[in-house]
Amino acid sequence: MTPSYGGLALEIVVPVFNEEAVLENSITTLSEYLTLEIPSTWKITIADNASTDRTPVIAARLSEQLPNVEYRRLEVKGRGYALRDAWGASEAKVLAYLDVDLSTDLAALPPLVAPLLSGHSDISIGTRLGQSSRVSRGPKREFISRSYNFLLRRTMQVRFSDAQCGFKAIRADVAKRLLPHVEDNGWFFDTELLIIAERSGLRIHEIPVDWVDDPDSRVDVKQTAYDDLRGMVRVAGSLLKGTIPVQAIYAELGRRPIVPPGRPSFFGQVVRFGLVGAVSTLAFALLYLVLQGPFSSQEANFLALLLTAVGNTAANRRFTFGISGPGRLLTQQLQGLIVFLLAWGITSSSLLVLHSINVDSAPSTELLTLTAANVFATLIRFVLLRIWVFRVRRSDERSAISVASALAPSGRIL
Repeated sequence: MTPSYGGLALEIVVPVFNEEAVLENSITTLSEYLTLEIPSTWKITIADNASTDRTPVIAARLSEQLPNVEYRRLEVKGRGYALRDAWGASEAKVLAYLDVDLSTDLAALPPLVAPLLSGHSDISIGTRLGQSSRVSRGPKREFISRSYNFLLRRTMQVRFSDAQCGFKAIRADVAKRLLPHVEDNGWFFDTELLIIAERSGLRIHEIPVDWVDDPDSRVDVKQTAYDDLRGMVRVAGSLLKGTIPVQAIYAELGRRPIVPPGRPSFFGQVVRFGLVGAVSTLAFALLYLVLQGPFSSQEANFLALLLTAVGNTAANRRFTFGISGPGRLLTQQLQGLIVFLLAWGITSSSLLVLHSINVDSAPSTELLTLTAANVFATLIRFVLLRIWVFRVRRSDERSAISVASALAPSGRIL
């Protein structure tokens, strides 16, 4: 894992704010681990974000006593500020960061940075949601984390599984290209970085980690969740308006596919759409029954249809119509929302008709009516998705032909 040019291979940034209780033990443990287990050159940077306790004193002393430990201080709070400042000043080939509480088992560090030092990947992240990950945390934080990542994958159409694990690494040349386009400087910083990276065709490597929740964590979960949702809306708008130059980054750093993806036949699209529609209809029915208690019939119908529509559009884009990559993604999501509103109008009208006939309709009758209307709306959705949202454009056909013509018989690019 040692870079051939002989320079600094790895710099690990540890952002801190008022961490006098754990700082010395954590940095000492990390330094000892790196000395024993990492054969390449490394450095630890303690990035202090305006701490008001004894953190600056302890950090300065550690930088004097321990080799390869540096201390930097900013007079402003925010993990994004800390990483932007330290990464921007680094001369290392690979830049990483981890939480000061060392919640993630350090045994995951070598496999985290190895694919970046070798040049195989662009960004590497630890995931607590992998099948082989071992995680110890309370049910509340588990639910919030899984819900956030589920929403992120369904709305932003990303593939990485865990955006918030404080255990990430990035190649320095990639960071230099991406950081100017990351606006957030708080907890949403690395999520925004990952979204832009994936939209730009970069390779994100995931490794399952062992993770233990810090019971003394001072993260304001509600405020962080609100800021994250607001950040998702902002990034989605920036991508839709084209203010983030993902195509230019893709052309410079992106990992292009070896062969152009194929599009399923019409029969294949019908079968796949039917499967997606069946799952969506079942999900809608279950959600409606759950939401019918705390909400009115119309509200429960809207929420159930909205939740299933997000997953339906994403599944049809990838599975039914064979479309992947960042091209026109947000435009298609917006068009899918319009299709959703039409479907909602159909199902809502069915409820209005039912209630005009029988004001005291039983819940089972309402469900049967809505299910029938949803099936009809699903058929309308297929037609609109095929001829409008995911239609094959001439420019797309020319692009596919151009890529195919550039391929040798063996499948390699000429």
